[in-house]
Amino acid sequence: MKNSSSISILPLLGFLLFTSLTHAQQAGKMKLVWADEFNGNSLDYSKWGVEENALGGGNNEMQAYRWNKKNLRVEGGNLVIEAHKDSPNMAGTVKPYSSGRIRSKLRGDWTYCRVDVRAKLPIGQGIWPAIWMLPTDERYGGWASSGEIDIMELVGHEPSTYHGTLHYGGGWPKNHHSGDKYKLPSGTFADDFHVFSIFWEKGKITWGIDGKTWQTQQKWSSDKAPFPAPFDQRFHLVLNLAVGGRWPGNPDASTKFPAKMLVDYVKVYQRTK
Repeated sequence: MKNSSSISILPLLGFLLFTSLTHAQQAGKMKLVWADEFNGNSLDYSKWGVEENALGGGNNEMQAYRWNKKNLRVEGGNLVIEAHKDSPNMAGTVKPYSSGRIRSKLRGDWTYCRVDVRAKLPIGQGIWPAIWMLPTDERYGGWASSGEIDIMELVGHEPSTYHGTLHYGGGWPKNHHSGDKYKLPSGTFADDFHVFSIFWEKGKITWGIDGKTWQTQQKWSSDKAPFPAPFDQRFHLVLNLAVGGRWPGNPDASTKFPAKMLVDYVKVYQRTK
């Protein structure tokens, strides 16, 4: 039997060298302009605002987004967004579940950028973690006229798959969407951290995972302005963990609570001039 390491070492070194060179070339073109590595003991409110509501996100979701350490905290070098099943008799509870949602609006807003988010995701029926971007100024009108960029959405009954989607066109119900999904070769997104990315350029948005690109979109539309509208304005980041709703369906007896979404870091880069 041949020594397997003697067979594989040269291709592996070549691959690592190519990867390193590629990353170095990309790094030379991009500048880190905004980041949070969640290394403190609390959320950095100069970078994030906390949203509190029980509106269901327009999708008949079952959670109330709350501002407390049970649902939203920084610990162990991670942002923790945690969904709980609550007693309906709890004071102030208007939904059967609670969770957290934060956004960078007016604290981090960009037009054309690369976003990297390293996260470990919860899974299970009715669980819906998301990393996405919304327009800060809504220059073209309400949803989805001014656009939406979904970097990562996972519906928990598909634990090995996540979706990357654009929303655009006119205001609801004249909106449109387009996108695809990525499936892990093995395991689930609850097993380990992964880096979810987009590369947003004028007229082109590319999705990546762990440094590998897997989807590019270059066709969309706006009822209010010519291409590349609506994706020619500044957008901000949203991180949240939803429960239930039209897309993932509601939790059932198999769903485990609390459900945790862990975020190791968020980094935003823009091209140097």
